[in-house]
Parts: sequence; C-alpha cells; structure tokens
Amino acid sequence: MTENMRLALHSFPLSKTFYSTLVRNQARGLCGAAMRLVQFHRHCDEGAIRVGVEQAEGLGVVDLKTFDPSMPTTMRGLLELGEKGIECAQRALSSGQCVLNRSDIKLLSPILAPEKVVCVGMNYRDHCLEQNAPIPSEPIIFNKFPNVITGPYDDIILPSESQEVDWEVELAFVIGRSGKHIKEEDALSYVAGFTVANDVSARDWQMKRNGKQWLLGKTFDTFCPLGPALVTTDAVKDPHNLGIRCLVNGDEVQSSNTDQMIFKTEQIIAWVSQFVTLTPGDVFLTGTPPGVGVFRKPAVYLKKGDVVECQIDQIGSIVNKVV
Repeated sequence: MTENMRLALHSFPLSKTFYSTLVRNQARGLCGAAMRLVQFHRHCDEGAIRVGVEQAEGLGVVDLKTFDPSMPTTMRGLLELGEKGIECAQRALSSGQCVLNRSDIKLLSPILAPEKVVCVGMNYRDHCLEQNAPIPSEPIIFNKFPNVITGPYDDIILPSESQEVDWEVELAFVIGRSGKHIKEEDALSYVAGFTVANDVSARDWQMKRNGKQWLLGKTFDTFCPLGPALVTTDAVKDPHNLGIRCLVNGDEVQSSNTDQMIFKTEQIIAWVSQFVTLTPGDVFLTGTPPGVGVFRKPAVYLKKGDVVECQIDQIGSIVNKVV
C-alpha cells in the first residue's frame, strides 16, 4: 500500500470491511486485469522475439510491439516497465487490433534468460509421504541455471551423461518487481503471474554424484520447459487450489492439487528475499507432487521418443518430446 493510500485511510472514517478489501486487492499482484502474456516469434521471422497477449487460451495473440512501437520485445523488458507495461498490454487486448493467428507464430517460454531460477524441494505433503520423508520445517531451496529454460512445446534433450532422467510437473511463478525482505502479507504484489514448469531431473547426478548436491542433476540444457503463458495473478482464482498433473505417453503419472504445497507462494517469497534481492523475471518453481519415476517400483525413467505433458488447471499445459 502506498503512503498516499495510508494517509487517505487515516483521513476518512472507513469500515473495517472496506479497509481489509482494499488491502487484499492491493496485495493481489502487479497486474490489474486477467491476462495471458506470452513470448513468441513469427514463423516468417524466427530471430525476432515478441511479447503478446492471448485473446484466450489457444486463440489469437495481440502483438504488443505492433500495437505500441515503444513497448519492449521481451517479457522481462515488459515487466521492468511496471504498471506502464501492464496497462499497455490491457489496452492492446481490449483493442482487438494487431492480432496474429496461432498458426503464424511459435510460442516460446514466457521468460528467457532470467536472472534467477529458484526451486523449492520437498514442498508437497503427498510427495514427502511417497518417499517416507519428514515434512520440512523450512523451505528447501536450490536452483537451476537459466540455460535450462526451453519452450512449452520444445524438445527435452536426453544427455549422454545420464541414464536416469525423470519428470516433475510444477507450478511456477514469475517475479514482477524488485524487492528485498518482503513480508508475507505483501508478497503476492511482487508476483507477475503463474505458469507451468517441468523440473526435469537427472536422478543419478542429483542423488548419487556431485556429493549429492542437486544442482548438476537439475541443470542440463532443456531441463526446464516453461509455459505456455504467464497467467496474471488476477486470472488465477486461488493458486493454492489447482489441479496439477503429468502424463507420459498419455498415461497419467502425477495427479494432485497445489493445496498440498507445504510452503505457499507468499512464504517462499518472504523466505528467499531474506537472502537475495528479487528482480523482474526471476522464475520460481514451487515443488512437485507424488508420482515421479525414481520412486516407482521398479523405477521408471524417460527415454527417447517419450512425450511428457504437464497440466495445471486455469494455466494450461506444456507438451515436450524427449529426444
């Protein structure tokens, strides 16, 4: 809440209900309207990244740069503009102009080259239960390098260095503005939106090599498909009550709900921002539910030709072939 708003509240006799509603709406997020923001390139110009707004899931995309030439060409650039960029996206969507057909574009990851890819381990109660692990008392934080990020329909490349590559569907969120030592009650106002991620993991490197430090097992190229869109906070009714699923070759291998998350979005932001300054475009992966291959009996791992689909209600799905 801004200082001007605080002064106004002290100047007029407002009800507790009005006050609490105002605070809740202020904390909902950076965006003031429900939108599905995307990054893409046109098939006729594959080298040029653009930012757009989906008219609806799976429908045409409004090209922001064509609508307003002053707009940046990347999602990170758009987020760095703050409210100015979001307001332009709202105007572009409402205009119905500068719409590209889906057949003319390829969707990319909604964020490319973020400063950070922050991950939370062991963050689903049912995932802890499937491996007989204790419920963590504080978030278990690790990271992936930005090179892992690939598009929602791009291939996952099996590295020759690993024979135990596994799937992990995850709810991801993207930071919309900079902050440090963020309070839980303010945390959602730092979130630009939510997206779907697959935290692809080489279990041999994660659990047996590299001193059992997770980084190398998590950070091979293409080990984080992301997308299909950055769905703004206002478009997601409750990010902690969403169906979440993973299918391999059409067979459901993971099925749960984000209400199983031990540490919610607000807690994760407050915890991590104690240590580092969060910046626009930072990507957070919030953990995976049960059903991963490594804990099956016998264990099951991805092989060439497999198709992995990760789905989250209200956000969408990503589909990636293993090559």
